[in-house]
Amino acid sequence: MIGFTSPYFWYSTRVTGFVALILLTVVLVMGILISTRVGGRRIGRFEINEIHRALSMTAMIFVGIHIVATVVDTYVPTGWISALIPFTSPYKSLDISIGTVAFDLMLAVWLTSLLKERIEPRVWRAVHWASYASFVAAATHAFVIGTDHRTHWGLAVLAGCVAVVALATVWRILGRPTRAAGRTALSPLQGPSKGAR
Repeated sequence: MIGFTSPYFWYSTRVTGFVALILLTVVLVMGILISTRVGGRRIGRFEINEIHRALSMTAMIFVGIHIVATVVDTYVPTGWISALIPFTSPYKSLDISIGTVAFDLMLAVWLTSLLKERIEPRVWRAVHWASYASFVAAATHAFVIGTDHRTHWGLAVLAGCVAVVALATVWRILGRPTRAAGRTALSPLQGPSKGAR
């Protein structure tokens, strides 16, 4: 097999990985804001939902580019199957697998959101909780395999993302538990669900 490598693939992998992590952070925090109905009636839920949706799609695109650049670059052997199935990469199997788990969970959340009108709200909500696990896996993947976590700026970005998500999560659990209970982020294009008030 002919080797296909370039420093541009390495740069692409690094940049898209960091951008995807930042976008995942923003998407997760926005999901918390939507589920707790921050802003009440003053902030339009249609607009917030649309931004959340657009950023989710953008995050998936960057993750896709990150995966393609990593697999296409033959400098390190990873393989296409390792993008979906953990522990199949011959290179740093555990580190790559953590990223694979993050991607699989992101994919599950994203696909069920696209099919939200066709599935039970409880099922959608249960799958959506995987966003937190996906973020933890993505941040861990960035730390254990990313070359930039050794730099001050890389570590600062990673720590900043983790801190923002941790604070938002604590705020959701402790700050507004009654507002968040039993709520789902309604699609702006569908009517209220049966349990919505």
